[in-house]
Amino acid sequence: MTKYAIRETALELLTRIGEQGGFSHVLLDREITKQNLSRQDGGLLTEIVYGTLQRRDLIDYYIQPYIAKQKKIKPWVRWLLYMSVYQMIFLERVPDHAIIHEAVEISKKRGHKGISSFMNGVLRNVQRKGTQDIEKIEDPIERIAIETSHPRWLVNRWVEQYGLETTKDMCAANNHHLPMSVRVQTLRIDFQEAVNRLEEDGFKVEKSVLSPQGLVITEGAVLKHPLFLEGYLTIQDQSSMLVAEMMDLSEGMTVLDACSAPGGKTTHIAEKMADKGQVIAYDLHEKKAKLVNNKAEQLQLTSITAGQADSRNLKDMHEAESFDRILLDAPCSGLGVLRGKPDIKYHKKEEDIFALRKIQDELFEPIAPLLKSGGKMVYSTCTVDRHENEEAVKNFLSNHPGFSVDQTFFNELPPSLEGALGLSEFGLQLFPQEWDTDGFFLTRLVKQ
Repeated sequence: MTKYAIRETALELLTRIGEQGGFSHVLLDREITKQNLSRQDGGLLTEIVYGTLQRRDLIDYYIQPYIAKQKKIKPWVRWLLYMSVYQMIFLERVPDHAIIHEAVEISKKRGHKGISSFMNGVLRNVQRKGTQDIEKIEDPIERIAIETSHPRWLVNRWVEQYGLETTKDMCAANNHHLPMSVRVQTLRIDFQEAVNRLEEDGFKVEKSVLSPQGLVITEGAVLKHPLFLEGYLTIQDQSSMLVAEMMDLSEGMTVLDACSAPGGKTTHIAEKMADKGQVIAYDLHEKKAKLVNNKAEQLQLTSITAGQADSRNLKDMHEAESFDRILLDAPCSGLGVLRGKPDIKYHKKEEDIFALRKIQDELFEPIAPLLKSGGKMVYSTCTVDRHENEEAVKNFLSNHPGFSVDQTFFNELPPSLEGALGLSEFGLQLFPQEWDTDGFFLTRLVKQ
């Protein structure tokens, strides 16, 4: 490996993500595997890429006084500046002079002397003179947008929906590392035994407050642990675990998971039913449906059948009133998962929210008749936008008088959620700042 390999790889990835719209989590995982990076190198690469993406607009604001006279800056040069300033300001392990030296050497290698001089000049100015003060921005919405690197339209939208303080806290939380959480496959291993084994191997873990099967890994690389490799644990965010917990499941039920990939919720449903019953899962893409089957196999669950289908056509594939429970984990803008996929906030536009809501409405229509009388349907999304959440539910209920919000849902929520910011008559909105999870919405409807 060359001396600057990690930084050069980070620059390559940032340029691809920032300019061509690549998905950060996909490209990072692929690169770490391809280069077979050690835990330390993989960690540093992830830190630089995610950190730079998360704080792109703030860094741009910081360096504006030093680049304002430069007419045109090549994309890779701009990303090299961003990632270098990110390391200088937000990381403590590497001294400034080493960061500047590496950036100048990479500039020489990729460009010409003019670029390396420019790079050196800007970074030395940041080191010597510091950065411009964020408090100079008087408009509170503009200040949140730049300080937390969220597009102004999004901040504006959230302020209208949730107020200034909640929005500020949510945007700040989106720039913090999301702790990894795992679900224990309790049909195969006792929960406490899994905890003991991890702790014996030097891991630090905390029990989830949202699921009795959930563990938050606060220290240790769980993806390399035998419990994970042998299918006793599966990666799942705590907010996502709450879905199966709130489906009011029993052994022997027939359950539909209409939008199932990659299979975290599907497999959890099967576990909650002790793998007794039938879980029929669909995904729009065949490749993704295979992922669900693979996950079921890995966790040794036999009650799951996953296949490819557009769930808008399910009424042609199943009789009316075929299912005791339905999960509609709808396609959404993903604005609740910015901690793990920071590039989403730069690639999404406001009109995407309305386009996705149209799909959500189109999914509700053919799926609702498939639920048995007295059956229950959970609707969930990994977004924090009211238009895709509360308003989608409200719209469905106004057109389907046979359905209502299941009031027992609120009594069955974990005690830790008492007084949650996002409780309303239409369900529960989880915010990332509250329980250190993704932003997530869920509700449970019942058919009379």
